[in-house]
Amino acid sequence: MSQSTLDDDELFGEAASEMRADVEDSLDAARASLPSADDIWDVDADNTLGALNTLSSALDIGDAEDHLRDAKKWYTMGERADAFEDADDLAEAIEDVEALVEDIEAAGEQVSDLTSTIPQLRGALEDATEGDADPETDADGSTEAEA
Repeated sequence: MSQSTLDDDELFGEAASEMRADVEDSLDAARASLPSADDIWDVDADNTLGALNTLSSALDIGDAEDHLRDAKKWYTMGERADAFEDADDLAEAIEDVEALVEDIEAAGEQVSDLTSTIPQLRGALEDATEGDADPETDADGSTEAEA
C-alpha cells in the first residue's frame, strides 16, 4: 500500500510540475503575442490618419487573450487541486499580463475613436475655413469693399 501511495505522490508531483510549466508557457506565449514597444512607438506615416491606422494595427494583441485564458485555466486547476507549493508568482504574472492586455485593448479603442473622428474634424475645419474665405456681404448683397 505504501508503494502505491508513493507512486501517487510522485505522479501528483509530476503533474503539478507540468501544470506549472503549462501556466508559464502560456504566459510566455501571451507576452510574445503582445506588440513590442517599438511597434507602437515607431510609426512611419505621411499624415495623422496614416499614423493612427498604423498604430491601430500595431495594437493588435494577436492570440494573447487565448494564451492568457489557457494560463488562467491551468492556474485555476492547479490552485483548486492544491498542486502548487507557492503560486504567488504565477498569480502575479497572470495579473500583469491581464493588465497589459486590458491597457492595449483600451488604447486600441481610443485610437479607433480618433481614427473615425479625425477625418470628420478635418472636414469640419475645411468647411469652416472655406466659409471664411468668402467676402462678407451686406443685406443688399454688396460686399463691404463696395460699400
